[in-house]
Amino acid sequence: MPRERNTRLEGVLQEIGWSQVAAAAHVVRVASEVGATELQSITRSHVNQWIRGAHPGPTATRILCETLSRGLLGKGLNRIVTPADIGLNDPDEQAGSMRPRGGDTIAQLVDLGGTDLDLERRLALKRAAFSLAGMSLPSTGWWEDSLTAARTRRPPAGRTVGPDDVAAVREMTQLLSQREQRRGGGDGRSALVAYLRTDVAAYLGSPFPDERIRQEMFTAAGELAYLAGWTAFDASEHVLAQKWLSLALQLSAEADDAPLAGHILRAQAHQTLDLGHPTQALQLAETSVSQRRYTNASSRERSLLGVVHARTLAAAGHKQEAIPALLRAEDDLRSAQAGDDEPARVFFFSEASLAHETARTLQALGDLQGAEREFLRSVRTRKSTAFARTHAVTLGLLGAVQIQRGALDVACATWTQALDAMQGVQSGRALDTVVQMRRALSPYRGRGGTALARLDDRARIVISRVR
Repeated sequence: MPRERNTRLEGVLQEIGWSQVAAAAHVVRVASEVGATELQSITRSHVNQWIRGAHPGPTATRILCETLSRGLLGKGLNRIVTPADIGLNDPDEQAGSMRPRGGDTIAQLVDLGGTDLDLERRLALKRAAFSLAGMSLPSTGWWEDSLTAARTRRPPAGRTVGPDDVAAVREMTQLLSQREQRRGGGDGRSALVAYLRTDVAAYLGSPFPDERIRQEMFTAAGELAYLAGWTAFDASEHVLAQKWLSLALQLSAEADDAPLAGHILRAQAHQTLDLGHPTQALQLAETSVSQRRYTNASSRERSLLGVVHARTLAAAGHKQEAIPALLRAEDDLRSAQAGDDEPARVFFFSEASLAHETARTLQALGDLQGAEREFLRSVRTRKSTAFARTHAVTLGLLGAVQIQRGALDVACATWTQALDAMQGVQSGRALDTVVQMRRALSPYRGRGGTALARLDDRARIVISRVR
């Protein structure tokens, strides 16, 4: 029986303006970046067969989607290409399931943890390009499939997991979260990942006495996997962060924990926006505030989701929608009360955090005076010792706004405080503010006086120590 021509794939190639030869060359280039060595031999003949109806394997489908997404971006079209867009099945469906689930999820946790702890493989991922096609936008079907698979999984032999085990994972997560807030994502990651791939993986693969304990353990594992992703993001290991956050999202689906999924999608939106993809970040943020992910969340968590949504709206050019979103986030935080049944993962989100994200939103809207006011409020209201990493980042961003407004001396004073706050902090995001600081100071070198020269020299030394 003859294959049906894949007109969808053909249409996307025509939209980009690629020949089959060019498409093959771009696929090979992307495959090389992400370490998919099995795709190094892709040629025009392969692309021709795909257009004529042949289906590439799961890995090739993912790489093809990523390649086409980049091609469209190069044409000024910020659109993510999915398998369905080019007439192909989802890669996980091709592999025999709708999504990795059950034992596959546990295997992914162990494998990803091994990659994270292996210096050579980790460096390879650090050199790889951040993948737009790798972002996760969960569908209702996937959510229900994951939950059903988890409930019908055959119970393994071994010690039954109990409430004390769930409490132990939560206690470890809280301890490491607090450490990350003080010291940054580059500190203590090995211990976090090792605990995930050993103790937590063993818990997930053990029998549970009832459905409630099973869901609680998968939620606890999802929160810790999220933290692994967030710390990788803060350490500027973006591909690794993306992989951990995607895995955390799968765990949240197995737990049927919609607010946790919203929390993770918010982190993915934050990362994607920081890397310069506002349209894709907005898609993730809008998903984070839709349906049960927002309605079932606590007031504090709704505020967190909402303010990141506001920031992505502003960055993507939806200025009229951004301000009402900011006001909703303020109302949500205002309604949070002591004693609310809120998850421990939002312990860090306070007035200072809201002010920080509000400032970044106003900055995207072009309101530098408002952004400076909110950054100052964030600095004033934050507990700087407990949240040293974020405090340093806020000061760095505040200085950037001040120099944009022409207040050089004030910016230099703020940046001096930022460098002081960075002592002992291991954070790629904090380091990025120092890089931006030196870039902003470059026009004033040689004519800015002794204080500016000292600041610039300090910043140079901080960067050189890391690099």
